[in-house]
Amino acid sequence: MAFLQLQGLCKRYGSIDAVVATDLAVAKGEFVSLLGPSGCGKTTTLQMIAGFVDVSAGRIVLDGRDITHEKPSSRGLGVVFQSYALFPHMSVRDNVAFGLKMRKVAAADLQRRVDRVLQLVRLDAHAERYPRELSGGQRQRVALARALVIEPPVLLLDEPLSNLDANLREEMQFEIRRIQCEVGITTLMVTHDQSEALSISDRVVVMQAGRVTQIDEPYNLYEHPRTRFISSFVGKANLLPGAVDTQGIPQVAQHPDTAVLSLSLRPEKIDLVQAGSGRLQGQLSSRYFLGSQWLYRVTTGLGEITVVRRNDGSAPLAIGAAVGLDWSAQLLRVLAADEVPA
Repeated sequence: MAFLQLQGLCKRYGSIDAVVATDLAVAKGEFVSLLGPSGCGKTTTLQMIAGFVDVSAGRIVLDGRDITHEKPSSRGLGVVFQSYALFPHMSVRDNVAFGLKMRKVAAADLQRRVDRVLQLVRLDAHAERYPRELSGGQRQRVALARALVIEPPVLLLDEPLSNLDANLREEMQFEIRRIQCEVGITTLMVTHDQSEALSISDRVVVMQAGRVTQIDEPYNLYEHPRTRFISSFVGKANLLPGAVDTQGIPQVAQHPDTAVLSLSLRPEKIDLVQAGSGRLQGQLSSRYFLGSQWLYRVTTGLGEITVVRRNDGSAPLAIGAAVGLDWSAQLLRVLAADEVPA
């Protein structure tokens, strides 16, 4: 049985549907990310779970208890905000202890729980510092510790890494996952970063225009996107015209006007071969060095195709070079039409 359930959850602002009939079942200890572009309803959904936004319709059930209309303080959930919301005049220890003091936890128990959670987030050596004396990553861990110390049934993370630089973001996303696994807490995270969602989640919920369009494990979501929107939003994708061969197998159509299907092909699944070979011919129009990879754009009769190849240390292909493109037919994915307007 699901530990946290959203049943037909809706939020309307006048005539605008911010969240539409959302159903989601989250298992105890699961890490689920709500992923989508700005304005898709993911943050509103999280805020309804937290109790900060009223529900227009539907139910929120936590461990068998209907909390749809309970006050935020009654739900007992841990929340980490995008801005961290730390008290600048309090030390790390006092910031973390604040929620326990509000709950009138006995001094000895409070001390024990604060010490334990500071050790968990690896900030025990910085307990007496103030937020201004910490790095962005350290402040983020203080906010995480403050949410965890009250021992909530569910942890809600609202774009927790958006204020960090790229290198620190990657480091901290794995740190969040380590802490979540160690504590075993049920976690929902809102993010617009697909790499962040794919790397640390058990499941990812893709939202578009207030609606859930796919719920899946990260690997399945990436390899088997349902729609054109999901294919392009979750990673890079080449959207190609498709047709069905005599055996009923989807293939890339050689001419767009013969297409009856929409196909997706990931850039890293394409091989660059000698001109005259492969399934499609083209000319290399641009290239970008990404460190571990080269990203090539190839002009073809079907439009521009993006190809990503591993940097194996050899010289890159020259711009203007004629090339062939090849791929395994089994790597093509048939896409349904987008379920909601883009």
